[in-house]
Amino acid sequence: MNAATDRPLKGIRVIEMGTLIAGPFAGKTLGDFGAEVIKIEAPGQGDPLRTWRAPEGATSVWWHVQARNKKSVAIDLRQAEGQGLVRALAQEADIVIENFRPGTLEQWGLDYETLSRLNPGLIMLRISGYGQTGPLRDLAGFGVIAEAMGGLRYITGMPGEAPVRPGISIGDSLSALHGVIGVMMALYHRVANGGKGQMVDVALYESVFNMMEGAIPEFDRYGLLREPAGSALQGIAPTNAYPCKDGQYVLIAGNGNSIFKRLMSMIGRDDLGEDPALASNPGRVQQMQKIDAAIAAWTTTRTLEQALSAMAEARVPAGRVYTVRDIIDDPHYQAREMVQTINLADGSRLRVPGVVPKLSATPGSFAGGGPALGEHTLDVLKDMGLGGAQITALQDKGVI
Repeated sequence: MNAATDRPLKGIRVIEMGTLIAGPFAGKTLGDFGAEVIKIEAPGQGDPLRTWRAPEGATSVWWHVQARNKKSVAIDLRQAEGQGLVRALAQEADIVIENFRPGTLEQWGLDYETLSRLNPGLIMLRISGYGQTGPLRDLAGFGVIAEAMGGLRYITGMPGEAPVRPGISIGDSLSALHGVIGVMMALYHRVANGGKGQMVDVALYESVFNMMEGAIPEFDRYGLLREPAGSALQGIAPTNAYPCKDGQYVLIAGNGNSIFKRLMSMIGRDDLGEDPALASNPGRVQQMQKIDAAIAAWTTTRTLEQALSAMAEARVPAGRVYTVRDIIDDPHYQAREMVQTINLADGSRLRVPGVVPKLSATPGSFAGGGPALGEHTLDVLKDMGLGGAQITALQDKGVI
């Protein structure tokens, strides 16, 4: 891994006041690429993610991914002295990240308008369920609700069955990535256009909605309402999961016109491959069940490995359904350093995801896991110029 001096965001200071997923995921991404991320946590309890999916009394292993490259500073934001400390930190920061309910920072005097008067170059990323404006802005927002409001839940699942959610908090993570994009554009604007900062307003539901491809114009022009399609993709054929004789599934994407012909030839169905009615996607969509049945008739007579080998030889995109065990053992993941091993403070070793995206000249990196609660509080306060007596007074009041 490269030294921190090689990373592109070296010298950028981030104050992260978010908790759980969306805000901290954005902070983690910026930290991977060299930003100094100071994470503000509540004294005594910290970010709730510290204990998510962890045995009683233990630290979540997820924490060591989400909080890597961060400094933990324990400050009580509900006390005036704590709010004053954060205002002082923000004066020397480039970016502030928060994902509280709209209005919370305003109550604490930590909103963008207040902080930008102290630091005109400040960029604030605000992630919330419904955004900072609109009739729903004051409602609590979680990824599960955003995924439904954004349109994803309706089309996810099997036809005629209850909608299902993806097994991860995709709405939060998508919002974090949209937030990082916004922050990077705001940083460029600050450099190129006069040094002013701005607020980046990201709504969970809008981040999901932004992934909905052509759903809106398709409905507007043709009245087409996308419906659940299981493992297939509505309006694209053939692309599906097909059963193999060993009980596994092979994923086949044969929806390119030339790919479809090669696929049909390989499975012994040149009659379909040469059928003029199936020469392009619109015609294939009309006969999707017929095509899927032909492919499944072929895959059910072969093991997954046999099917994958045949698809590779025919130059048809195909793959397996990966479990986490498959990912850890996969040579391609290993070659691209997408599963790395870190050493934790207790002496144990932990495998964690690598860095995305990959930059050729200034790649991202990380050295260890997440910090202990308040691990960097004293160092950061001393760097701010606070003396021992001031720090002791803050500790006595429970501010830090």
